[in-house]
Parts: sequence; C-alpha cells; structure tokens
Amino acid sequence: MEYIYASLLLHAAKKDINEDALKNVLSAAGIEVDEVRLKAVAAALKEVNIDEVLKSAATAPVAVAAVPAQQAAPQQEAKKEKEEEKKGPSEEELAEGLSSLFG
Repeated sequence: MEYIYASLLLHAAKKDINEDALKNVLSAAGIEVDEVRLKAVAAALKEVNIDEVLKSAATAPVAVAAVPAQQAAPQQEAKKEKEEEKKGPSEEELAEGLSSLFG
C-alpha cells in the first residue's frame, strides 16, 4: 500500500511517477524498497490516468442510512455477531484484489 501512497504523493506534487522517484519517496519515509514491487507498480501506473481514477472514486455512490439512537444498539450487536462469524478472505482472494489495482 505504501507504494500506492508514494505514487499518489508524487502525483499530487505533479512529479513523474517512475522507479527512481518512487524509490526516493519510499526511502525517505524509512521503508525498505522491494525492487520487484517497485518495478511492478511503476510499470502498472504508466497506463493509468490517476486523475480519472480519483475522480471516479470520489463520485462512487455511498449509502448512508439514518438510524434512530434506540435502534442503533441492537443493530451494532448484530453486526458484531456477523463479523465474528465471517472468515477472512483467502490468500487467493487477496491476490486477485491486488492484481485488480494494477489493471
């Protein structure tokens, strides 16, 4: 995730997002740079219009429900029970999610 954050920082500063720039940002933050990940992120972001991605993410619909205070407590308890029952995603699902970030 820190590689994406570094990319966003470079984008906000209107700098080129390349391997050297990413490496400098990550090193300055005290993060040990993985060369393979660095190359993968830099290559993947060459084809991405970051402004469009940010714009589409900002306009994604968000569902907000108003819940009266009296009903909130039982719903929170039900959510906690559901969360306990849920199992975490498998490694395959995590890998698929990460690959979708890079096209």
